[in-house]
Amino acid sequence: MGLARLPDFDAERPPDLSGVLMLDQLAPGGPPPGMACGQVALAFGERSRSRLRVRYQRTDAAGKGQQGEAGIVLPRGNVLRGGAWVMGEELALQVLAADQDLLEVRARADDANSGLALVRAAYHLGNRHVALEVAPGRLLLEYDYVLADMLVAMGLQIRRCHAPFEPEWGAYAAGHGH
Repeated sequence: MGLARLPDFDAERPPDLSGVLMLDQLAPGGPPPGMACGQVALAFGERSRSRLRVRYQRTDAAGKGQQGEAGIVLPRGNVLRGGAWVMGEELALQVLAADQDLLEVRARADDANSGLALVRAAYHLGNRHVALEVAPGRLLLEYDYVLADMLVAMGLQIRRCHAPFEPEWGAYAAGHGH
């Protein structure tokens, strides 16, 4: 009996990037002067992919908006944060964190152990490998009705909202220079 093989979707089904500008470099300090620039808004799942085709918006010198398509091809393991720049030979794009469907989790105002309640929630969500944005007095995660039910059963208050999502990097990401 052989081992089960998990599919690597980035390797097995890459997007068709033919005929589009290729962006294959991170530009931490922004693009060089004079380079054509634009913006693209991406959800966290898209910003976590190493290969994707995007539609971007750019404004020309006359202030007229133009749309285009580009392919982002970066080494595996890169996660683009809101404000990051990617570039190729002809174009640089600033990546914006798009609004997405989220759950905001807070402890009940009348809960004397509100800090502990949020820590317990973070533990249980982390145990399920859920990406979390940790902010003072609240947690944010991508909307999931099963997790919403679990959090309500734990006595927490939840609210569905739409906002940019920037989850924690993770304990091992600091040395990766993303």
